[in-house]
Amino acid sequence: MSVLDDTGATVTLAAPAKRIVSLAPHATELLFAAGAGPRVVAVTEYSDFPPAATKLPRIGGYNAVDLERIVALKPDLVVAWASGNPKAQVDRIKALGIPVFLSEPRKFETIATNLERLGMLAGTAPDGARAASTLREGLSRLRTRHQNLPPLRVFYQVWSDPLQTLNGQHLVSEVLRLCGGTNIFANLEPIAPTVTREAVLKAAPEAILTGREPDTDKGSLDAWKAWPQLPAVAHDNLFYVNGDYLNRPGPRILAGAEEVCGRLETARQHARPPR
Repeated sequence: MSVLDDTGATVTLAAPAKRIVSLAPHATELLFAAGAGPRVVAVTEYSDFPPAATKLPRIGGYNAVDLERIVALKPDLVVAWASGNPKAQVDRIKALGIPVFLSEPRKFETIATNLERLGMLAGTAPDGARAASTLREGLSRLRTRHQNLPPLRVFYQVWSDPLQTLNGQHLVSEVLRLCGGTNIFANLEPIAPTVTREAVLKAAPEAILTGREPDTDKGSLDAWKAWPQLPAVAHDNLFYVNGDYLNRPGPRILAGAEEVCGRLETARQHARPPR
C-alpha cells in the first residue's frame, strides 16, 4: 500500500504496520484516533492523550529522539513531525530502511486526511475514515452556525514575555476564521512572530485569547487591563482556552474550535449595547 505524506513523499508498506513509533504528541493523537493505538509501541515526551498513550515507552523529545532505542523496537512505521523533528534524525531513520510518514497538518482537511492515510497504513482504514468524517461533520456544523456572524478582531497570545502570537498560516487562524474571527497579525512572519505591546494596542483587538491556563500563566491576560481603552478590555473579552486542543493539529481541534467559537460569541454579546 502507498500513501502520500504531508510533504508529498510516497510512503509504501508491504503490509499494514504492526509496530509504530510516534515522534510527536499530535501524531500520537492522530494514530490513536485512527484506530492504530494498539500498534503504537513508543512515543515522545508530552504524548499525554489519550490516557493509554501515557503508558507507552518514551524515546526522547520531539527535538531529540533516541535512535538506538527506536531501532531496537523494530518499527515498521515511524510517524514524524515534518517541521518539529530534526531533519537529520528523520533522514537517519529513513536511511536505516524504516518507512517514515511526515505529518504537518496546517488545515482542517489535512487533519482529516492524516486520519484516513494513517488508518490505511495501519490497516485500520474504517476507523480512520470514521474519525475523519466525525471531524468534517463537526467543523461543518460550526461553520454553518458562525459564517454569517459579525467578524471580530482577535489577538491570540501564545506567550506573554516575550509577547508572541501566531500568523495566518497556523491552524489557530483557521479556527478563528471558522468562528468569525480575524487574526490581527495574520500577515506577519514567521509562523510564531514576536510582537510589541504597542502593535497590539494599535490593532485594537475586540477579543484576546490565550491557549494557556490561568494557573500556569498567572496575570498574562490581566496585564492588558492597564489599557482600559482597548476594546477587548473595555468589553471584558479576555479569554483562556485549552492550548492542547488548538496547538496540536489533531482530532481534538474540533473541541478547540467549539471552545473558541463559544468565547467569540460571548465577546459579541459583551459588545452589544444594552437594550
